[in-house]
Amino acid sequence: MTGRPQTAARTDRPLEDFAAEIGTSDPVVVVGGRTQWGVGGEPDPTAREVHAPRGVVAHEPAEMIVRVRAGTTVAELDAVLAEGGQTIALDPAHPERATVGGVLAVGQSGPRRLGWGPVRDTLLEARFVSAEGRLIRAGGPVVKNVTGFDLCRLLVGSLGTIGLLAEIVLRVRPRPPVAVWLRGAADDPDRLRQALFRPSSILWDGIDCWVLLEGHPADVEAEIKAIGPGFDPVAEPPPLPSGGRWSMSPSAVRNVVATLEPGTFVAEVGVGIVHESTAPPSRRVQPATAALHQRIKANFDPTGRLNPGRMVT
Repeated sequence: MTGRPQTAARTDRPLEDFAAEIGTSDPVVVVGGRTQWGVGGEPDPTAREVHAPRGVVAHEPAEMIVRVRAGTTVAELDAVLAEGGQTIALDPAHPERATVGGVLAVGQSGPRRLGWGPVRDTLLEARFVSAEGRLIRAGGPVVKNVTGFDLCRLLVGSLGTIGLLAEIVLRVRPRPPVAVWLRGAADDPDRLRQALFRPSSILWDGIDCWVLLEGHPADVEAEIKAIGPGFDPVAEPPPLPSGGRWSMSPSAVRNVVATLEPGTFVAEVGVGIVHESTAPPSRRVQPATAALHQRIKANFDPTGRLNPGRMVT
């Protein structure tokens, strides 16, 4: 490998055109693959729809970074990275439709967070359009050259309410040669996690566990032996319930799911995320947290023109 970009620019239009399209006055909403359109509330249907630029600008395998436009689907990006033996730590349910910018704007890490880390750690640099229609750069492709407030982390999960992503630089990772999902009954998923070395995911519905092992074939085989009998390969993990998604400390998961019926939830073991079939009002966002989000929104978008109707929750 060399430090030179592996890919030539494959983009559809200049970023400046996107900024001009957003403009400075009327309400706008960015449309991607609509795979998580309802997260944080449905966007105002009267807002003008815009689409982020798409295309892979440059992939530098030796530097383990890629520069990509926000409207590019995750599947398109992953196909380019596969040519260099790498992949990206973005794990949406529908990669063929979900856009890179949309996944970052929603900020949900996906079931591989245990092994891949949170999605916010993937973003190194962002170029986004502000409420004033200005093209702004935050962060940098080399972490040691970045100083000041970490605006990139603020953008991840903001639902496009403080800035509209146009182009991003992401950290990539080696592509695992083997990836295997296993399923088996387990009443103590924490013990299963302790028996394994860096599993990419452990999901538990109160009855069964799904374990994702990725890496070198010999290492994956050794991990399968460490799990022991009772676990069999399956094609995919369970569907995640869409009623509610709650975050807590990993140690609190067992106490929370003790109040739920097995099969009505899926817990991300070791991460502290529980997906439920229903959304109990008692677990809504705390008022102080909501007030903080509103103050940030007011500072970046005082007229409320960016993705109106959506609220970070």
